[in-house]
Amino acid sequence: MKFTIQNTFSEELPADPVSENTRRQVRNACFSYVTPRKTSDPKLLHVSEEMMKELGLSEQDVQSDYFLQIMTGNKILEDTRPYAMHYGGHQFGNWAGQLGDGRAINLAEVLYNSKRWVLQLKGAGETPYSRNADGLAVLRSSIREYLCSEAMYHLGVPTTRALSLATTEDMVLRDILYDGNAAYEKGAIVCRVAPSFIRFGNFEILAAHNDLKNLKLLTDYTIKYFFPEIKGNGKESYLTFLSEVSKRSLQMVIDWQRVGFVHGVMNTDNMSILGLTIDYGPYGWLEGFDAGWTPNTTDRQFKRYRYGTQPEIVLWNLYQLANALYPLIDDVDSIEKILNEYQDSYKNEYFNMMISKIGLITIENQDHILVKDLEEVLQLTETDMTIFFRNLANFKKGDASQGLQTVKDAFYIPDEITGDVQNQWNSWFNDYDLRLEKEVVTDKDRKEKMNSINPKYVLRNYMAQLAIDAADKDDYSLIDELYKMLKQPYQEQPESNKWFVKRPDWARNKVGCSMLSCSS
Repeated sequence: MKFTIQNTFSEELPADPVSENTRRQVRNACFSYVTPRKTSDPKLLHVSEEMMKELGLSEQDVQSDYFLQIMTGNKILEDTRPYAMHYGGHQFGNWAGQLGDGRAINLAEVLYNSKRWVLQLKGAGETPYSRNADGLAVLRSSIREYLCSEAMYHLGVPTTRALSLATTEDMVLRDILYDGNAAYEKGAIVCRVAPSFIRFGNFEILAAHNDLKNLKLLTDYTIKYFFPEIKGNGKESYLTFLSEVSKRSLQMVIDWQRVGFVHGVMNTDNMSILGLTIDYGPYGWLEGFDAGWTPNTTDRQFKRYRYGTQPEIVLWNLYQLANALYPLIDDVDSIEKILNEYQDSYKNEYFNMMISKIGLITIENQDHILVKDLEEVLQLTETDMTIFFRNLANFKKGDASQGLQTVKDAFYIPDEITGDVQNQWNSWFNDYDLRLEKEVVTDKDRKEKMNSINPKYVLRNYMAQLAIDAADKDDYSLIDELYKMLKQPYQEQPESNKWFVKRPDWARNKVGCSMLSCSS
């Protein structure tokens, strides 16, 4: 196993001069060198075939003991020096100061087929940014991250990736719901992969310290390697950079809304500068369509990071990034223009996304009302988002009376579809049918189009929990079954129909299925 290494981040940006791995406040640096913690008896559980090929690895490579030892922190790649990144962030709307890679260690930057990939171990031990934590990860959260990042990729959502999942045979103490009931769990490590793990918070911490020299260095570095289309330098290049980050972040959150994904903890330190979904903690997919739902127990009271507000939170986070970049730009009006463009673009992009989900090709003036009315009726009773939109593709023009029958499997409590609720649904289907009559596409073509953007399979929390429960008993077969199914989320896959169902009753209030914390 031989990688082509080019460690631009650690070679072109300033390192923390302190080499001891002690918790501390870091200044005038973008990262700190660290060494992964050695693990007792690691075992490889799964490897992503797609990511393996992206890195130029063979089956023989990933089956080797050398690969296992590298991906679990016991060995270091030749000619590399692992490091943890220095960043800050706003958490739940408040400035949290220094945060940094508390349980993530970057191994190296790998070049293959003209692509750059950073290999990062999550759960490989403490760093200067671990605060009071141990820098480790448990199997529970590692399974969720491994499966979800790869599932999101195949859904077409911008995301970080995962290469491997391994256990360490070290027990890790965790308080899953922060309620004082800590218990030991199996330790694990995920090798995460992305072109870069730079976050909004990397810029924020430098601005907060008034470290303008390194703020400029980091921004120039990020543009050079990840926004090469930006030419020139100075104020205009930084404005273009902010605009491009805004556009990428918008596309990311539109895709979240399209598939019903809720991140759960959209702090600025969890916002990728590349517009990638990053840090899979208390995430979830909408079961019942509910704009107010969040999977995060920490956010249960105020619901800052609920499904319906995710686009607004992205904008709020962009404001914090803009504040950090302001010393390099010094032009409030131009910054405001970019952020206002996000708001205008979001309205259009969201509307176009919803129109495509219901199979419309053309756009008419009343379509905004059709979308608004749909969002309202979806919340009259608990209605499974994934099943509803997937089955809506089976609707036949001229047959509005069969609308409710077409989507009946999406309702959690079918007995509630009576009276006024039933009338509102029938009214919407009548309007939908009239609108479809103005489209020239056939029912068959419309179904094909809708099924290409409305997934049949998503990683529901109860599914991940079943894989976790089995893994706790040393049965890892369900990880592989879900991994394979989620590689083709838009395909019918008759052999996987058992997963195209509503959340079971037992999972409604089960920890890990409906209630998740930041330790999840």
